[in-house]
Amino acid sequence: MHFLHCETTGKVSFSIMDEKTTMGQSFRSMENEETIDLMELARLLWAHIVQIVAVAVAAALVSLLVCMFALTPKYQASINMIVNTRQDMTTTFTSDNFNSAKNLISTYAVIIKSNTVLNEVIDTLDLDMTYGQLYGMVSVTSVDDTQIMKVTVTDTDVKRAGEIVETIADIVPDVLVEKVEAGSCKTVSDVSINPNKVFPQTKKYVMMAGLMGAVVVCGILVLAHLLHDTVVDDEDVQNKLGLPVLGLIPEV
Repeated sequence: MHFLHCETTGKVSFSIMDEKTTMGQSFRSMENEETIDLMELARLLWAHIVQIVAVAVAAALVSLLVCMFALTPKYQASINMIVNTRQDMTTTFTSDNFNSAKNLISTYAVIIKSNTVLNEVIDTLDLDMTYGQLYGMVSVTSVDDTQIMKVTVTDTDVKRAGEIVETIADIVPDVLVEKVEAGSCKTVSDVSINPNKVFPQTKKYVMMAGLMGAVVVCGILVLAHLLHDTVVDDEDVQNKLGLPVLGLIPEV
């Protein structure tokens, strides 16, 4: 195969170029100057905007259906308890006592989630669950770096969650006095029950699913475009091979 090269220097002259030489130079030039045309990628994505939107909507719809029918809603109930370093509440309170009380919250959290407390809660409420199941439902955190700790129960039954956290608050003070003789705690708030489900977060999951669907489709389209090295038209000849197009032969 040979290429016809035309020069305009007053006269029309023709020269035959060796195929291997021309192709080798073209590919070396392509390797040295290969760039990603962002406008071309933008046009590619715009040309497939319908498919991208369709996949995003489909992914969001699937996520919505999963949240509505496949995932069990969960609710939370919580109560606040104040931690003290001494059992005698009449003792003068100092900054050292305050810091010690904050440090005790981590210790109290371990005791609250121990089998001593949670098994008693199970027996008191006659719960149909194991210690391990109840352990995963209970969390203890410090409130804004204070000596207040927040006990939270997450359950599929909002009413039962309130009963569990209230029972924990009743049992814990006596257990803590026995286990940590230098400290105590007591409730400083009523049980707070959140009537709105905390899981699944449907709006968040639907938006994330739609976004991920669109990103995946865009990634596939861009990757397929970058890996596509077939010469289709005269523009590909110029861009990929670096050769001038002297003419086109129309299809018959």
